[in-house]
Amino acid sequence: MTATAYSSSDVFDTWAQVYDEQPNPLLMLEQRFLSQILPDVSGLDVLDAGCGTGRWLQLLASRGPASLTGVDSSHKMLHRAATKLGAACSLRLGSCVALPIPTAAMDLVVSSFVLSYLESLQNFARELHRVTRPGATVFLTDMHPETAALCDWKRSFTHEDSTETVPAHRYSLQEITDIFQAYGFELLTNIQPDFDSEEKKVFEDNGRPELYEACAKLPAIYILQLQKKVLLQKAPSGNFGTLRLIAGRCTFGPCAATGALIEIERGQISFVSHKMPRRTGMSSSSSETIDLSNYLLLPGLINAHDHLEFSLFPNLGTGPYLNSIEWAREIHRTYASVIACHRKVPKPTRLVWGAIRNLLCGVTTVCHHNPLSRELVAADFPVRVLSRFGWAHSLTMDPNLLHNFDHTPPHLPFLLHAAEGVDAKSAQEIFDLDRLAVLDERTVLVHGLALNKKAVSLINQRRSALVVCPTSNQFLFSSAPSATLIKSLNAVVLGSDSPLTSAGDLLDEISFARREIGLDDQSLFEMVTTRSASVLRLRNGEGRLRPGSVGDVIAVRDKGLTPAQTVSQLTFDQIELVILGGRIQLASDALYACLAKPLQAGLCPLLIEGHKRWLRAPIDELLSSARKTLGNDIRVGGKRVERVSAA
Repeated sequence: MTATAYSSSDVFDTWAQVYDEQPNPLLMLEQRFLSQILPDVSGLDVLDAGCGTGRWLQLLASRGPASLTGVDSSHKMLHRAATKLGAACSLRLGSCVALPIPTAAMDLVVSSFVLSYLESLQNFARELHRVTRPGATVFLTDMHPETAALCDWKRSFTHEDSTETVPAHRYSLQEITDIFQAYGFELLTNIQPDFDSEEKKVFEDNGRPELYEACAKLPAIYILQLQKKVLLQKAPSGNFGTLRLIAGRCTFGPCAATGALIEIERGQISFVSHKMPRRTGMSSSSSETIDLSNYLLLPGLINAHDHLEFSLFPNLGTGPYLNSIEWAREIHRTYASVIACHRKVPKPTRLVWGAIRNLLCGVTTVCHHNPLSRELVAADFPVRVLSRFGWAHSLTMDPNLLHNFDHTPPHLPFLLHAAEGVDAKSAQEIFDLDRLAVLDERTVLVHGLALNKKAVSLINQRRSALVVCPTSNQFLFSSAPSATLIKSLNAVVLGSDSPLTSAGDLLDEISFARREIGLDDQSLFEMVTTRSASVLRLRNGEGRLRPGSVGDVIAVRDKGLTPAQTVSQLTFDQIELVILGGRIQLASDALYACLAKPLQAGLCPLLIEGHKRWLRAPIDELLSSARKTLGNDIRVGGKRVERVSAA
């Protein structure tokens, strides 16, 4: 094999011929992380500067931008991109330091593995400042300069049995960020992932495992997210502090996690960095830091279906039943005294216990399938409860279904129980709903146990979604949704239902779905994070950890697993920290002891099945209120809770 040096004018045209065919662990690593932290691009004007053969353009096109433009200096790279994208994108031949783009035309820019090939970073930063609008977001990625120098990495590719070298520069990360900040861009994200098992396999398959070992645990790439500053900004009101979380690893997707520091300001994640906090003029008194070096940070989980006021109830029913109506009739006949006793506990008390049941398992956002009372939207409620959606109980039990559906705005979801049973009547409900024109892209059905292939096809055709609550179905009907059913639907998420019928909490649903149904770890992770956020049409970045997202974070001991593997194996006792909108709502005893005094304020201790947790809730009042009616044996989602000393 020979080595050939090409001039920069033709090397990329040559590379285009093999670019998509040759596996590249750097690009694999970038894909795994950047695909997870890209924001919603729907309605945005998007540019890929240095688009190559259209690798990122394909993904961006699938996410519904208002316009999509790719610029590259290689005619043959653009030709390859055109064959993939067709009319989905405008492709332009040009230089990144003289972009053929009008001024102030773009809302988001991606520039993947480009900076090292540029003669002048200043000119590129100047051009991006020119073509972007105020507030625009820019993502820059490339080979990590320090690791490249240490391991003597070269830019090269193989073509016709020759190794072709690509001329490149090695800019330091400090140099890059300083230049872009000088041109009006603020750094929001700086992550530096290292290779993992997926990339290791590429090295091994190509007979070069020693190359992997040489750079193992070293940052292989960098991903920078910058935002163009808005010239006129309102001065912030009030005295807002910053919460800094120094993580062992931070989650960026089901299979992507790397060391990072997260800063949360005004309830939102404002900054994500590989090492150092943002350089600001903020005094130390206005910020608090929590060292979570041995922890994995995950986004707060989303429970797509619950009835919070039933949190103190036990399982009721002897089953199996044919449908939910049969169950409802029996429990009101057989367990009337139990129901009456639990209803004597004030409803506000029961609702807060329902929130605690979710908080204990890392849930920060709950869809409560019942009337919205003022307690649920109070600023001090322990979890976030959805308020913007329409709902009805079910086709057979809610005479206001059509009225409620017609009065739900088109941009909000509409939830109802459907096909909750195993008989023909339950199976027919989907088709009856369709005849009533209640199935559309807003509709979120709950349970769906009786769905058949024809019903699944109809739901997919109408672009409706389904929430499954498998342990509830198992208790009532001795049957749970199959993996085949779940995988055949386009949009499926997970809910816990209430302790009247379920096994415990959302983590119990995840465990059951993994163990008994056979759902894979990645699907389960998405069903309680990003996919739930999409189905419920959440718009504040719930289910993700990235700048601009709401500051909902949970911390668990890092066992070296992927985020998806971690979530699928979680139990409530492993949840050691829950942050809701930047405010600590739950802490283990070990982490509570590490918190600064201002962060400890308002947290009260509670013993749950022998595990002590500090919760932002009036624990003594809640226990006293429940014990007046139910006695001393108080159980939340089946778990015994007790008062415990603060010592």
